[in-house]
Amino acid sequence: MKQEKAVVRHDGFTLVELMIVVAIIGILAAVALPSYSDYVTRGKIPEATATLAAKRVEMEQFFQDNRTYANAPACTSDTTSSKYFTFDCSVAGSASAFELRATGSGSMTGFSFTVNQNNVRATTIGGGAPSGWTGNASCWVTQKGGAC
Repeated sequence: MKQEKAVVRHDGFTLVELMIVVAIIGILAAVALPSYSDYVTRGKIPEATATLAAKRVEMEQFFQDNRTYANAPACTSDTTSSKYFTFDCSVAGSASAFELRATGSGSMTGFSFTVNQNNVRATTIGGGAPSGWTGNASCWVTQKGGAC
């Protein structure tokens, strides 16, 4: 009688299978991480735009009561704190015009949003901002590529 040898199988993964999994994870990460970074950046922008819009309303309310922007509390006693933006205000010499500015700090360095008494909004993107973000002189940029 002839004896047959039993084939012994080892459980586990081969090196090729592991390398395929590593390659798939690498491809997914290469696509997902940049998209996630843009998503996070877009999520921080409303902090600036909402604060600027609220401050503009405060300035207009002050102007309605006093007929001047000079010494407006939104400019002189601003206590707004933000993790990603610093806010400042400038009043023109005639006190009939103002500009509010939100300047990015930390991970939002390079972003600058402005609004004036005529509700003219602008975005300036400078050094330090993520690549692909561009400014726009007529609106607040909320998406990569200069879209409003």
